Amino acid sequence: MQYVWQHRLWPHSHLRTVDGLPVQIIDPGKLNTDAGPDFFNAKIVIDGRKWAGDVEIHVRASDWHRHGHDDDPAYDSVILHVVDRDDTAIRRSNGEIIPQLQMACTPDFSRRYNDLVGRADRDLPCAATIASMPGIYMADWLESLAFERIYSKTDRIDGLLSRMGGDWESACYITIARSLGFGINGDPFERLAISTPLMFIAKHCDSLLTIEALLFGQSGLLDAAPADSYVESLRREYAFMAHKFGLKPLQSPGWKMARMRPANFPHRRIATLAALLHGGTRMMSRLLEIRNAADAAALFSPELTGYWANRYSFGAAGGNTGTALSQSSVAGLIINAVVPLQIAYAQTHDNTALSDRAVGLLESLPAERNVIVDAFRHAGIRVDNAFISQSVIQLRRAYCETRKCLFCRIGHRMLAAHCPRTTSV
Repeated sequence: MQYVWQHRLWPHSHLRTVDGLPVQIIDPGKLNTDAGPDFFNAKIVIDGRKWAGDVEIHVRASDWHRHGHDDDPAYDSVILHVVDRDDTAIRRSNGEIIPQLQMACTPDFSRRYNDLVGRADRDLPCAATIASMPGIYMADWLESLAFERIYSKTDRIDGLLSRMGGDWESACYITIARSLGFGINGDPFERLAISTPLMFIAKHCDSLLTIEALLFGQSGLLDAAPADSYVESLRREYAFMAHKFGLKPLQSPGWKMARMRPANFPHRRIATLAALLHGGTRMMSRLLEIRNAADAAALFSPELTGYWANRYSFGAAGGNTGTALSQSSVAGLIINAVVPLQIAYAQTHDNTALSDRAVGLLESLPAERNVIVDAFRHAGIRVDNAFISQSVIQLRRAYCETRKCLFCRIGHRMLAAHCPRTTSV
């Protein structure tokens, strides 16, 4: 009932109090999440007289007495009591009767509400509604979702900037490292990058072996690696560098490899990160110049040579492993690192052109392919590019899986079609 009141889902004509006085709701007020009446600062016209004050909502009018509001001066500011069942009159502490509006939630409305919230984490109870929604309404919601997701990533970058004292190169390095985890290993990669400061790598960026030793040693993966000449070289180099810089390997970093394609193993991704840093650690300026997928591929497709030319992890060689990153992996880096970094930088430096270009870059990429995107495609959403695929991923992650259907415009529209009725006596 609070949701119905907050989002104006009641019938907007012929509203009357239980004793027949006409009601016009100008402002339902602000939802109160603390003690006191449910809504503050509402503005309501009752029988031609304008009132400003609070609104209290109960299933039964008698709940007012059960909750002790009749003896609580905090509720003397209530100008309207909204109820599902009108079973008694209610009064302020001085005996004045408070106007009462009956807003009965129909069984169909309650069923639809429960269908949304109860099933949101398992399937798409809104699938039928999605297909019937006006295109302009859906397009506006998807655009909002895409920017919501982008800004959640730029917020993370802003946090890194603050932690790194405003150093854009370090924030860029950590963001790229996290993106190389491609979701499942994102957190361990971020921890690895933070534990291996860029300034240490920069001092030895001319030595690929040293960079690999620092990263693999810090990752904790080197400890369990089967011994061979390369691994032993890494161990010796890491022991020296760890002593020099006072480093300690990550404890329980949380690397995941179960049911994962070998090309996505963290070992190969760490080798890729080392190759990106070899020869120069200043990537931010080059990243800001990326305008299309080809530019990104030129930056993010280093050649893996030597040991990693034919391996996915430590151990025996496994044949030709191909390029360091596939085309889809480069697209993932654009989505999760390039675009957020460009927009974060644009916001900091008030560069609207760069921000617009970053959004255009996202729109130029093919849509991601995963079960979330497929589910919304089947429900009738056209997912033509990465901007829209990021929208539906945000919708699923931030609204469906957290059961926030009431805050989703699709869920809101479903409920609005079955809004409660108001009655008068």
